Amino acid sequence: MEKISRAEVLHVARLARLEFTQEEVEAFTHQLNKILQYVDQLKELDTQDVEPTFHALAQTNVMREDEVKSSLPRDDALANAPDRDDRGFFRVPRIIQS
Repeated sequence: MEKISRAEVLHVARLARLEFTQEEVEAFTHQLNKILQYVDQLKELDTQDVEPTFHALAQTNVMREDEVKSSLPRDDALANAPDRDDRGFFRVPRIIQS
């Protein structure tokens, strides 16, 4: 059973100012009908005792706790720098001229 017609797809496309080829209109009509049939199938499920959830799967935080660690030595950090000054900083071209 068709839930959405080709004419309705063309009407929505016109409202959205979209242009489709005939093949695209046929494909969208078929795809939208499949989606709407699936929605009807979902409506048949008894969800009375199902608690609402935010995610379909249980999720846990996989982030580690923050902890203090030693940082990368300055010479290692600057090893591939194209230019650096004698104080151990990156040297970059001036962007704003005074």
